[in-house]
Amino acid sequence: MTGQLFAQRDCSSYQYQQELLTSDPSLKSSVNSIESFVQQHLKVKASGVAGKPPGGDLPIIKIPVVVHILYNKAEENISDERVFSQIKVLNECFRKLNADSAKTPAVFKSLAADCRIEFQLATSDPLRSNTTGIVRKYTPVTQWNTDDKMKYAAETGDAAWDAKNYLNIWVCNLGRVAGYSSFPGGPAAKDGIVISTVVFGINKKAGYDLGKTAVHETGHWLGLRHIWGDAYCGDDLIDDTPKQSTFTSGCPSGIRLSCSNGPNGDMYMNYMDITLDGCTNLFTKGQSERMRATFETGGGRSSILTSYGLLPPLIYEIPEEEAAPKWYHPHLFPNPAWGEITLDVAYDVRWIGKTLSITNTLGQTMKQVTITARSINIDVSKLRPGIYFITGKKDDGAAIRQKFIKL
Repeated sequence: MTGQLFAQRDCSSYQYQQELLTSDPSLKSSVNSIESFVQQHLKVKASGVAGKPPGGDLPIIKIPVVVHILYNKAEENISDERVFSQIKVLNECFRKLNADSAKTPAVFKSLAADCRIEFQLATSDPLRSNTTGIVRKYTPVTQWNTDDKMKYAAETGDAAWDAKNYLNIWVCNLGRVAGYSSFPGGPAAKDGIVISTVVFGINKKAGYDLGKTAVHETGHWLGLRHIWGDAYCGDDLIDDTPKQSTFTSGCPSGIRLSCSNGPNGDMYMNYMDITLDGCTNLFTKGQSERMRATFETGGGRSSILTSYGLLPPLIYEIPEEEAAPKWYHPHLFPNPAWGEITLDVAYDVRWIGKTLSITNTLGQTMKQVTITARSINIDVSKLRPGIYFITGKKDDGAAIRQKFIKL
């Protein structure tokens, strides 16, 4: 891990969404359609035509979660307890059961909402097999970027489970970025949220130790914008959140005025600001209504309501997890060799499909070999006795150069 402190909660969700829409303009229609539906639904609800069911509260929405843990170092392979703590924090914050809700300023207390949205680790995987809802996978990647590669097995990440049925959460080393999220209407293969290992769950990262980065990113996943609308005095499309000039770093106190939002000032304690964990403590009723609107038919998350992710599995044997490799570098054996050598590249499956060359000490290519599996046997029986090298490069520039002696 970098060991560096984040300058603030570096949420890249807005930039991520803009880059995705720029690279794939066809997404705009889907995203705009869902936004139009949400706006219309909220107008209808505000008019009193739609509301709570007769004589009761809003129904509780349960979201199946799968956590993909990608680790390069042992300390990145976080415990089940860390995962459980994150699910607990999500439920407390979305149900207004968090103890620090008592810190919500009196002027905003009446706006704080129990969203009646809950999260639970999946009990059935996409094949309806038994699952813990936690997937662990070794990766040779030491640090990921916000380019979604962690969401693909071919990039040594882990593929999303069916986005119509699960909230996918990838936990990996994002360097100085705390997290980012997809948005309703985005590509299914990339749907979910990505959280830096160091800020996931209850952790030891000062200022980010209460697991609220995932709360913030899940808000994005459910259609919420940053509270400042990602522009100076911008619009987050929520009526009961006051306009504010920009994000709030650190952990402020008192009234902070901006954008003519007196006398109450900025709602910097809102989960959709980027204030440190100890100073965020509410979603508003308007935010709750907007998130719940995404579960209405046409809202972008409606399929979650009929998900099989929390149903009893049909197959009770839990699939075996992919084992971590025995070696974390190219492994060549036996060496010296007589008739055959074995090359093991299980540490990085991106080598599969690449061509390697066997050269002598003069640099002359004596043989070429295509890697077809994690471990391959190479016939060297026809080579003359001497010193040889196996060399090659893959797409990211990483190289193999292994020396062996042919007897």
